[in-house]
Amino acid sequence: LEQRAHLHAPQPEKEQQEAIEHIDEVQNEIDRLNEQASEEILKVEQKYNKLRQPFFQKRSDLIAKIPNFWVTTFVNHPQVSALLGEEDEEALHYLSKVEVTEFEDIKSGYRIEFFFDENPYFDNKVLSKEFNVNESGNPVSKSTEIKWRSGKDLTKRTGQTPNKAGKKRQHEEPESFFTWFTDHSDAGADELGEVIKDDIWPNPLQYYLVPDMEEEDEGEGDEDDDEEEGLEDIDEGEEEEGEDDDEDGEVSRRRGPHVCCSINDG
Repeated sequence: LEQRAHLHAPQPEKEQQEAIEHIDEVQNEIDRLNEQASEEILKVEQKYNKLRQPFFQKRSDLIAKIPNFWVTTFVNHPQVSALLGEEDEEALHYLSKVEVTEFEDIKSGYRIEFFFDENPYFDNKVLSKEFNVNESGNPVSKSTEIKWRSGKDLTKRTGQTPNKAGKKRQHEEPESFFTWFTDHSDAGADELGEVIKDDIWPNPLQYYLVPDMEEEDEGEGDEDDDEEEGLEDIDEGEEEEGEDDDEDGEVSRRRGPHVCCSINDG
């Protein structure tokens, strides 16, 4: 018993402290390797960002041949469509090109640019928003000042009705999409900027090709209506057949004695 008690006795405090110190040393080595891995990953990202540029340019040239490519892409994206009012969508019909540029040092930030054709809403040909890190290491953002035309400032129309996609997602009276260019409150967690950079920009075609869910729903509704009409026709047909059978039965009952008599007469 004394031997068992000795085996299960707690280690002296000194040994525990030494173990903690060794764990801390090992953890420092793990952290050092993690930092090294991050640096290597950044180098690879920078390398492939440069390699991707000519393909982004080629893709942009091809997209230019498709009318309303970008507004369709945004409307089909669930998170972006929730931010779009009907007038926002109208303004985005003039959006001809989108570009996302990550800075040489990826950690320092990125820029998103929207290129517009001549439009009735604002004078700018390009609207951009840039995200970077200031001297203190804090994330900040800056953007183009939109030169709205008289009476066309969509950011002052908070009562915009949501577009169809917005309605389906139960978002009512969204702020204008264009308020994003003036909102610098949380540059380190700008959801729309991250969605455009990390989700839409790598492959916008996947959202452009998303079928219009409302049209699909309407199509299914039409099919249901057709099926219901078909069932109604069947029911009416059965009722008519039943009525015919009743009439035939009644006629038979009326003719029955005459037939019998005819046979007897034979």
